[in-house]
Amino acid sequence: MFKRLKEADPEIYKAIMDETSRQNENIELIASENFTDIGVLEAQGSTLTNKYAEGYPQARWYGGCEFVDVAERLAIERAKKLFGAQHVNVQPHSGTTANIAVYFAMLKPGDTILAMDLACGGHLSHGHKLNFSGRYFNIATYGVNKDTEMLDFKEIRDKAKKYKPKIILAGASAYPRSIDFSKFREICDEVGAYFMADIAHIAGLIVAGLHPNPVPITEFVTSTTHKTLRGPRSGFIMCYDEFAKKIDTAVFPGLQGGPLMHVIAAKAVSFKYALSDDFKAYQRRIVKNAKTLAHAMEGYGYRIVSGGTDNHLMLVDLSGKNITGKEAEVILDKAGITVNKNLIPFDKQKPAVASGVRLGTPAATTRGMGEDEMKKIAGFIDKVLTKRTDDKVVAAVRKDVKKMLERFPLYNID
Repeated sequence: MFKRLKEADPEIYKAIMDETSRQNENIELIASENFTDIGVLEAQGSTLTNKYAEGYPQARWYGGCEFVDVAERLAIERAKKLFGAQHVNVQPHSGTTANIAVYFAMLKPGDTILAMDLACGGHLSHGHKLNFSGRYFNIATYGVNKDTEMLDFKEIRDKAKKYKPKIILAGASAYPRSIDFSKFREICDEVGAYFMADIAHIAGLIVAGLHPNPVPITEFVTSTTHKTLRGPRSGFIMCYDEFAKKIDTAVFPGLQGGPLMHVIAAKAVSFKYALSDDFKAYQRRIVKNAKTLAHAMEGYGYRIVSGGTDNHLMLVDLSGKNITGKEAEVILDKAGITVNKNLIPFDKQKPAVASGVRLGTPAATTRGMGEDEMKKIAGFIDKVLTKRTDDKVVAAVRKDVKKMLERFPLYNID
């Protein structure tokens, strides 16, 4: 593989090979990352990348779309089956693009959105002041209870009544607990707001029945296709039939021109896998691994935000360990453990520094790791953070990491 690329562009070839080695040799604990199946990579690297297909199946602006239509229809029908959706648009290039499409379809600039505060686990596209969402719309935020660090529905209801938002958005990028979508639905009905759920992180868990599914009770649901779904890096939108035309028009021609047909084909491949019993068993292992890792970290004296996890991720509070999230991210990377710094609720540090790290188990679970490995990983993390100024200890952990990963090979695409 990559013989032609190696000859045509050795610098890019080397970058790809180096990244492949990094993925093979590091423990990937970033909760928003995963490893796709080779079939997904093959679809995404296929000749479909050559085809322009503005429009939708059987309603394209270009000729010669009969075969890419097949791929897009398969992606749509499989997503409908996975989530019980009435209408699906698989063309958004990312989860953020999917969110933009819903906002632009249903709102006017200046309209109010009530969404989770980034500092409590929300996402940039849910209203950060430097993001398009915060620049075009009036953003009101809700957070978590200071004592439980879980969603406070009294606060959400009070703020919904106060701000009268057009859309109430449920979903997060760093929230370790199950989300009660039915309570959001009740609040939306009380104040006359549309209900939108961003399930980018938990989509795979929903498919497996391990997390409540918002699709039947929510006007708009957006998601990425990577993370727990294990597909390509992209997005999609689900909605009620009554909003189908508005959503489709917002995506094309509203936001995008030609869809990426090779990526849509890769989505279809990942959706087919997600329909299998094996995928559901895989999701159960993700959750079990997350609980085991969280418990093991607690055993080493680390505080886990909200006291645990219901899904695939956890937030580890480092404020009692005299180290910042930024420092932990850097030193753990030297030991071959990839994490990301993350704010914890009511954090006193700046976002670029942060008091915590976010750990997730999808990628490690994809490699075949189980509960025993989660316990070892917690030990690796503690050893590195405790002895972070000792280069010999960090180097020794790096060797232990590589040795463990030899039992869980990932890709061999040279």
